Amino acid sequence: MEIFKPILAIETSEMLCSCALILNENDFSEFNIRQKNIHSEKLMEMISALFNNSEVKLKDVGHIAVSIGPGSFTGLRIGLSVAKGLAYGADLPLIPVPNFNALALQISSYLELNEKFIVANKANITELYVSQYQVTEHYFKQIEEVKLVNTKEFLDKIQKTDNVFGNFSNQDKKKYSSSPNAVYVGKWSYIFGKDLVTYDYDFLEPNYLKKFVVKVKK
Repeated sequence: MEIFKPILAIETSEMLCSCALILNENDFSEFNIRQKNIHSEKLMEMISALFNNSEVKLKDVGHIAVSIGPGSFTGLRIGLSVAKGLAYGADLPLIPVPNFNALALQISSYLELNEKFIVANKANITELYVSQYQVTEHYFKQIEEVKLVNTKEFLDKIQKTDNVFGNFSNQDKKKYSSSPNAVYVGKWSYIFGKDLVTYDYDFLEPNYLKKFVVKVKK
């Protein structure tokens, strides 16, 4: 039987700044702060607190799991930079975690079997990141890959009875879970991420699903 090694997990894809130390398949500790523009100030402080409150040292960790996108341009870069720095210093592998799938894992833990749901997060004022899932006996399955869609087209297509999660929601639903807790980033890496383990930190970049264009005044 494979020996479980602790996992350090980091989530910074949206407003939530979250980190977790997963000690085994049942036990974990985590810190979460939901506040704008707090990631650069608080993330390292929170990670230090995790280890200070545990007997586990960074060198004891099996891998670091970090949200890779899509999501906030700045948030994702901060989380990935911190993960790369810690991994390099301790010679640890990284697992990049698609945060929509980690959120789907979290959501599926409290929905009924076979129930379908949509995750829709704002990309900008006219576009959304959207994906669809279904709860299964083995956690969940992804029905539609994450894609960038026009907000108006999404509204025209969505039904009032659809389960919509994320920071964009139809009028009859108020479910604003737009990003997973770091615990589920770590759990996803353990369950699904073994093929994504890498020491090639330099090649890891956030997955934004779109190009950012810098506008310059003429």
